[in-house]
Amino acid sequence: MEPVTDAASTGLRRLLNEWDPIGVADDVDDEYDCMLVPLLQMLSAGVDQRKLGEFLRHELEDHFDLSPVPSEPHAMAARVMSWWTAACSHGGR
Repeated sequence: MEPVTDAASTGLRRLLNEWDPIGVADDVDDEYDCMLVPLLQMLSAGVDQRKLGEFLRHELEDHFDLSPVPSEPHAMAARVMSWWTAACSHGGR
């Protein structure tokens, strides 16, 4: 497993705030930090997009008490995977 860097945390935080499923990123920038470490650990461990999507869906339902449908957690998982792949190829994680 690769070590998680500050750059990776910052990049993923930016993505999560752009996604902003509960609509608070304009007021607070750390609302989704509870997902940073688990997501980065999963990415470092090489989990697939489906597992990332399941994690995001679970967080929306169980942690944030939201319906996952409008937030499209599996689409966000694809975006996270693309970001991770690009970050890995540029040494930015």
